[in-house]
Amino acid sequence: MGTSLWFSINGVADNLIDSWNINLAGIGILTNAVQLGFVAGTLVFALSGIADRFKPSHLFAACALLGALFNAAFALLADSLWIGFCLRFLVGICLAGIYPIGMKLIMTWDPQKASSRIAQLVGMLTIGTAIPHATRYFGVDWPWQEVILLSSLLALVAMGMIFWLGDGPHLKLGGASRVKLRGFRELFAIAEYRRSALGYFGHMWELYAFWALVPFLIASSYSVQNPINLSGLAFAVIGVGAIGCFLGGQLSKSIGGVKVASTALALSGICCLLYPWISGLPLWVQILFWIIWGMSVIADSPQFSALSAQACPPEIVGTALTIQNAIGFTITMISIQISTVVLPLMGHYITWLLLPGPVLGLIFLNRISRRA
Repeated sequence: MGTSLWFSINGVADNLIDSWNINLAGIGILTNAVQLGFVAGTLVFALSGIADRFKPSHLFAACALLGALFNAAFALLADSLWIGFCLRFLVGICLAGIYPIGMKLIMTWDPQKASSRIAQLVGMLTIGTAIPHATRYFGVDWPWQEVILLSSLLALVAMGMIFWLGDGPHLKLGGASRVKLRGFRELFAIAEYRRSALGYFGHMWELYAFWALVPFLIASSYSVQNPINLSGLAFAVIGVGAIGCFLGGQLSKSIGGVKVASTALALSGICCLLYPWISGLPLWVQILFWIIWGMSVIADSPQFSALSAQACPPEIVGTALTIQNAIGFTITMISIQISTVVLPLMGHYITWLLLPGPVLGLIFLNRISRRA
């Protein structure tokens, strides 16, 4: 519910393009405003030590409340790209207290089952990402402002639930000035954390650019003109990723997180490579293709987070995940902006721009495998 704030505008991108007289690159700018805010927020949390000094349930609840307010302000007050950028940036800052702090919260409850528990959390992130598309599909006649306002309402519900839940029995808070700039060097000196983080960075080059491009990939492959039907298909492709996270979490118990992440990276990389020719295949193959891509593109994410969390001392897990997120989401800003700008030029071959991410991720994961 909290992460439904993330892509709340992407479910109504066509309306924004018409209302504000902007193009696809403008939607990329608004999407990247959230990513930039998220990076700024995670860096503040990491450098100040906030992520490990305060109760994660309180941080989560406060950020969900503020994120809901800024998101609502976008729907009710924004009327230009500049104002919209500023408000989406503030939403991104708040998301830094929802996603990585949510992972920290998970670790306070069940650190021994980190892979499967974080897989459940990332599955919920995936559904949250898809919710705006579902809202647009089921609320056919809703103005775009109401679609965005529903995300704010869901974030308020999330605030109440997490504040009521509280923190788990394994909570360990760090010292008041535990993390300084040198903490970056200390973290990346941990070999397993470094390799997991580098694999995660490759994964992130593909993930958010893919999610941002899904409606346009579907539209160009099948000439879908009705934006409502397009929203329904986008919800299905993105939302099925939750199943990939849940299955990956279960498989990690028996075969390990490294193998799950490697398989997911390989499958999503193959999909990037084959996409330009998908529309010429039989329908059942096309459906299977989108299911595999939607599931595999996110299934590795919780495994990277779990591997990084397990590689670090428990008192700095929040900071370690926050730093990893900050760098990873900086990478997404580059891939999102480049892909939305060059999409008209590359057409179906735009997915080849995403392919280096899974390839590099596999290379770094293979280094972990050989040590394991």
